[in-house]
Amino acid sequence: MASNDQEEYSEDALPVFTPMPWTIEEVRVAIPDELFIRNTVRGVMYLARDSFLAVAAWSLASLIDPYFGRTSTEELFTPIGAEFARLLAWSAYWWFQGLVFTGIWVIGHECGHGAFCDYRIVNDVLGFIVHTFLWTPYFSWKISHHRHHSNHASMERDEVYVPKTREDLGIPDKPHEEIEWNEFFSDTPIYTLYMLIRQQLAGFPAYLLFNVSGQKAYPKWTNHFDPNSILFTKAQRHAVIISNIGIAFMIWVVVKASSIYGVANLIKYYGIPWLAVTHWFIMITYLQHTDPKLPHYRKKEWTFQRGAAATIDRPFLGWQGRFFLHNVAHNHVVHHFFPKMPFYHGPEATRHLKAFLGEHYAFSDKPVFQALWESYNKCQFVENEGDVLFYRDRKGRAVRRPVMKKAWPKL
Repeated sequence: MASNDQEEYSEDALPVFTPMPWTIEEVRVAIPDELFIRNTVRGVMYLARDSFLAVAAWSLASLIDPYFGRTSTEELFTPIGAEFARLLAWSAYWWFQGLVFTGIWVIGHECGHGAFCDYRIVNDVLGFIVHTFLWTPYFSWKISHHRHHSNHASMERDEVYVPKTREDLGIPDKPHEEIEWNEFFSDTPIYTLYMLIRQQLAGFPAYLLFNVSGQKAYPKWTNHFDPNSILFTKAQRHAVIISNIGIAFMIWVVVKASSIYGVANLIKYYGIPWLAVTHWFIMITYLQHTDPKLPHYRKKEWTFQRGAAATIDRPFLGWQGRFFLHNVAHNHVVHHFFPKMPFYHGPEATRHLKAFLGEHYAFSDKPVFQALWESYNKCQFVENEGDVLFYRDRKGRAVRRPVMKKAWPKL
């Protein structure tokens, strides 16, 4: 039996969406030329700042256990109070070091796009070092990430966060009110929370190793470590091997460090902050590309600029997102239009882009953890048919629909 909210839902009452009409050249003219200039010294200064913060945080963390282990702390704390204060101190370190490490990862991402500086060798050397330090196969991920940018929001060609279809989930093509949605989706909040946490902590390794959330047309064992993978051309295989050597070196470093300093210390100082990086990275990218009001395209209705506009800016963690994460979430739409633009020009470029795109510029100021929960629940699948698609929720409801095709702008 259909619920009241199902009975009241009407596709015809949804707000309509018209695909954007402009060419990428028209969008480019709206952005001042000086915002595309890369400054090597400025880029190096940001990397040096982040490296200094990482070392400083690590040094301060080395004082936590000795301080709270001293008998002098008994004058300030009870034993239980001292242990609680120690945990708070470690939590502060994990939070901020996780953000600092993520900012360093973002610098590597800039290098991969060639946005760090004008010199390819500098981009690749620095990007390889910082990404390898954070367990990302630099060249392998750079290749697939470029393809993602070149095909974003294309159902047939995008590399990651490709929506599942009604057919993928086995949902019958029946009228909305005739489907028992609980047969296909669990409404248990605990189970949903478990799946969301699993995505946040294991999503990036799962994508690299097993192509989870990647292009469904790829073979079953597609991954970023096989030089013969469909992800890479023959000319790119040597770069993949170099990335693998970097990851193998990190395995050796971790094993060696564990034998010298102990596994517990390695986890406290490095492991948990790295886990925070994977969480922040997945959360940022998921929310940049996943929202019920963002379109996906099939076939000829997709263009680069339409795909670039199918992303969303969010004020991620406020000042912390701007300072530590280099505006990676605040100014993601302009990054998809112009990935070689350095991040420090993102805020100004976004103002110009927003003025030009108007209603086609997507922004949400919803608190990011609330947005994560809502997007995870509302973005479940898209229809089998149609050239402009919007996510549907666990009850098969969308929040937007494309305008009649005869009203679409001609490409």
